[in-house]
Amino acid sequence: MGVDYYKVLQVDRSAKDEDLKKAYRKLAMKWHPDKNPNNKKKPKPNSNRSLKLTMSAGETSTAAPPRKAAPIERQLPCSLEDLYKGVTKKMKISRDVLDSSWRPTTVEEILTIEIKPGWKKGTKITFPEKGNEQRGIIPSDLVFIVDEATRCVQERRNDLVVTQKIPLVEALTGYTAQVTTLDGRTLTVPVNNVISPSYEEVVKGEGMPIPKDPSKKGNLRIKFNIKFPSRLTTEQKSGIKRMFSSF
Repeated sequence: MGVDYYKVLQVDRSAKDEDLKKAYRKLAMKWHPDKNPNNKKKPKPNSNRSLKLTMSAGETSTAAPPRKAAPIERQLPCSLEDLYKGVTKKMKISRDVLDSSWRPTTVEEILTIEIKPGWKKGTKITFPEKGNEQRGIIPSDLVFIVDEATRCVQERRNDLVVTQKIPLVEALTGYTAQVTTLDGRTLTVPVNNVISPSYEEVVKGEGMPIPKDPSKKGNLRIKFNIKFPSRLTTEQKSGIKRMFSSF
């Protein structure tokens, strides 16, 4: 295993070149016998050997440790059913690796990703240092980002939202909703309230699994798109007025 120069220098991997040089000089000064004759502590073997803190007449080398390449991000397409039930996905990648003579060779690998029930769009799965190998550079991390395919059922936090079209007469007199769940079940949901354009019927525990505890689920929210008639006859208008005159 190679030396982690960032750990030796006690800096973050995102540190700029100037910060790396300052950290190097500080560590070199700490162990240099001419600059610190009263320091009886001996330098840590890894620090001294790996960094090769060699100086002459107070001059400090400013060679920086190898930088890490920027992360590579890839989209991971998932259906809402995948995120509801969980699924295993196999992702094939190609990357360059260096042989003992520093020559690059292209290899193919299969990465296994376990999609957990309740994961959201934007969830990131990181495979450390799975990018191309280059001399003097730490390979980049490969990051897969969950991308949810669009469909008629939408997700709102841990709730699922579905919209059903119903005629005005059923909005006023009662309606029974039939909803197919993401795991294939059919829910029959009677709605006895008057359904207004902003009304939602909530079915407890039929939403998305909660990631921290997949045994628990959010709710199913049924919204309604009420179909109003495009025109009414004079007789129909009079009948509606009589019907609603007591309200």
